[in-house]
Amino acid sequence: MLYHCCVMLSKSILVNWFAETLTPKFYVALTGTSSFISGIILIFEWWYFKKYGVSFIEHVSLTHISPWFGVDVDLAEGQSQHVSECKVWRNPLNLFRGAEYQRFYAATQKEPLTFHDMNLMSQDQQTFFVCELDKGKPECELMLKAWRERKPEQRIEFAKQALEEKADYVPALLLIAEEECTMLVDIERILRQAFKLAETQFRKSAQAQQSNSVSPEQEVTHKRDSNIYVYAKRRLAMCLRRLKKIKEAVKLFRELVKDFPVSPFNVHENLIEALLELQQYPDVQSVLTRYDDISLPKSACICYSVALLKARAVADKFSPDIASKRGLSTAEMAAVEAIHRAVEFNPHVPKYLLEMKPLVLPPEHILKRGDSEAVAYSFYHLRHWMRIEGALNLLHCTWEGTFRALPNPLESGQVFYPYPSVIENMDKEILPPFHDVSVYPKKELPFFILFTAGLCSVTALLAILTHKYPDKMADLIRNLNHFKAGLDKIQDKKMSSD
Repeated sequence: MLYHCCVMLSKSILVNWFAETLTPKFYVALTGTSSFISGIILIFEWWYFKKYGVSFIEHVSLTHISPWFGVDVDLAEGQSQHVSECKVWRNPLNLFRGAEYQRFYAATQKEPLTFHDMNLMSQDQQTFFVCELDKGKPECELMLKAWRERKPEQRIEFAKQALEEKADYVPALLLIAEEECTMLVDIERILRQAFKLAETQFRKSAQAQQSNSVSPEQEVTHKRDSNIYVYAKRRLAMCLRRLKKIKEAVKLFRELVKDFPVSPFNVHENLIEALLELQQYPDVQSVLTRYDDISLPKSACICYSVALLKARAVADKFSPDIASKRGLSTAEMAAVEAIHRAVEFNPHVPKYLLEMKPLVLPPEHILKRGDSEAVAYSFYHLRHWMRIEGALNLLHCTWEGTFRALPNPLESGQVFYPYPSVIENMDKEILPPFHDVSVYPKKELPFFILFTAGLCSVTALLAILTHKYPDKMADLIRNLNHFKAGLDKIQDKKMSSD
């Protein structure tokens, strides 16, 4: 027992002597280094959180360290499950690359399309415009090179070479119209030519389908010709819409919706937008009645168009002050519920419609319920909301009420499934880097960012105080050491008495 007390006493004397021999410069260096290191960790943590939405330390702890201690973590499985639920869709209202996207780049020197978005479009074109029977054909091989090429000039050159091999090759004409032409009138001219060729080829393969014996090769060819025909007709109608030839565009859209009701190109959304531009609201209602079905996939276009039509009936007379006194009428309640339903489906849209966030050019692909879909919808439909008097005012007064009914949107929803948590990261791959992607729900800062921020601030403050008041800080450290030594003695006496 005596030996133990002597050892503890000698250690205490050694610690006190070591602390008293340290100069204030040592403490300045120590606290300054700690502040610098914690600052670097804070910056990295903040960057990782802004890019991926999670704390790096927390992510590593959950995925790599926790299994060592027998903790069951299904984070990776959960993420992969959510990713599979988030399907990337083609934007039915995408613009023309040469006449619109490239002109934007020439004016701003900012790429409006990401490589991931363009790569998805390349995959779509190879899927829809090529079948197994086309492999080995010179024009097809050239177009495959064109779709895989990243530089627009090289893509156009390959398409022209394909036309030299086959003058009526529709996919090559479509690429030239999309990417080489810088004026919409030139795009219309080439698209009309491509559409006539595609229609002729489609009629031939359709007649072959009507025979009693249809070979698998004929079925594959007919499917390819159908895809090319629908795509060429839809893009021609979209070009006419951009040229303000809206009635002709509506005619083409109606024919496509009638002949191909389950087309993967979602032509009904083009039809809804064009009818809204013509202010043919009863026709819009009939289209919505057909497609706003519980068994069909929803979209921001469908949900917000339903809300717009219901808001149109009451928006011009709506007043929040009067409504708060007498309550909402049946029509007003229906409009508010439609807005809440739309906001639950895609909570990013109101910020663009109310001009709380700046718009960018819409991408060629979207994620439903994501910021990319909100940009694509608002780019065309903002004018329709502005045209109806009071519609934006009603939206402004009611849209935030949706979130009070959804305290945990990632876990449960009222009308739709819970909001997918991985949409933000996938939207960042589709939307251009200069666009600030909207985040929903608002994420709280992780504990480790707050901890490193506090550590960095405290150590930086200690370094400054030690540098400015070295004597006082040295006295403070000595007093703390004496206080600690006193506590150690009390603890030793208690242990020896036990």
